[in-house]
This record gives sequence, structure tokens and C-alpha cells, in this order.
Amino acid sequence: MTKKRSAKSKVKHPLLKRITNIATKVFLYFLLVSVIWVIAYRFINPPITLLMVLRNIERKADGKSFKTEKKWVKFEDMSDNMKRAAVSAEDQLFLKHIGFDMKAIEKAFASNKKGKKIKGGSTISQQTAKNVFLWPGRSYVRKGFEAYFTLLIELFWSKERILEVYLNVIEMGDGIYGAEAAAQEYYGKSCRKLTKRRAALIAACFPNPRRWTPKNATPYIRHRQYLILRNMNRLGPLDF
Repeated sequence: MTKKRSAKSKVKHPLLKRITNIATKVFLYFLLVSVIWVIAYRFINPPITLLMVLRNIERKADGKSFKTEKKWVKFEDMSDNMKRAAVSAEDQLFLKHIGFDMKAIEKAFASNKKGKKIKGGSTISQQTAKNVFLWPGRSYVRKGFEAYFTLLIELFWSKERILEVYLNVIEMGDGIYGAEAAAQEYYGKSCRKLTKRRAALIAACFPNPRRWTPKNATPYIRHRQYLILRNMNRLGPLDF
């Protein structure tokens, strides 16, 4: 009886060791690739995101043609109004935190626990990590990867780079990505010359850009614009 048990354990032990070795290698490869990927995007502008690909698949399924309107604008060339509007609308503590706004997360958790409308409490850093490196969704697995990539970009990128990437890849309409494409679509002008009011109206649509648009702003969006403008005046210049 004892010999049989020892024979079984000998069979299981090498298998367990092999699985552990494979899992360890996969984990180490993932760490290496993800770090190299993040460092590369510190200097290279992301050419496309998974969200853009998925949106085009959805468009094709609906019988529409592919559409990805985007044009990269350097951070220093972008209107200061657009930068301040984004921070005022989405993450007023952007320059102070290291990727996470714990108070916002606690509020979102409490709201979701009560069964109210789901809130994310995501910072600009978290949204950038999600938009550039991950897929859309609300699963705990994706949230875990989001937290990991958020820490990496906070570690390897500057705040200017995070905001630059955010404002160049964020979805701002059906097939429209980035502040430049949005400014051209809605105002026929470059984001380099956006006024406070126009920048605030674009930022007001960030939470649901495929439903809300500056072209047909609802009273709710106009109210959001007013709040963002008020926050912009209170925020003052961004001191990077």
C-alpha cells in the first residue's frame, strides 16, 4: 500500500513541478514584455488600440464601413484649454496622485455596493492604461491588468506623456479618436486652437462619446460643460 502511494506521488510531483515551471516562465515573460511595451510607448506613439479594432469589427457587423479618424498632436502643440478641460472633467487630482484616486474609488465602491448605477472612479492614468494596453470591459481580471499597467505608466512615463497619450487615443465619437479628430469633426478646427467653452463641451462627452456629442448637446451635457468650465477656472494652469 505504501509503495503504491509513493509511486503515485512520484508521478504527480514531476507533473506539478512542470506546471509550476511553465507558469513561472509565462509570468516572467509577461512581466518582461509588458515593461518593454510600456517603455517603448514612452517614445513611440501607439499606432492603434484594441478598442479601435473592436469598434471597427462592430461597425462591419452592422453593415458599416471601417472608420478610424485620428491624428496625433504633440503635447506642447495641443491647446492648454483641452488639457485643462480633460483634467477638470475626469481627474482633478491628476498631478498629485500616483495613478489612483483612493477617495473616488471608495465612493464608487460604496455606490456600486448599494446597487446604484455602476461607477468606475477611474483616473486619467487608469483610463490611459485601459485604452492603450487592454480591452473594454468591467471584469475583475481586466481591472487587475488595468491597475498593473497604471503603475507601469506612472513609473516609466511622465504626467505630460500620460495626458498626451490619453488625449490622442480616447474615443470621442463614432470612429473618432483623440482631441484633434474631435475638434475637426465638431468645430472644423484644430485642437491647437480650441476655446475654453469648446474644449469643455468635448470633455463633457467623455463618459459616453457614442451617445453624447457636442453637435447635439443635451441640457445634461450643457450642465456638465458649465461644471467643467467652473472647475477649469478653479484649477488654473497645469503645473507639470
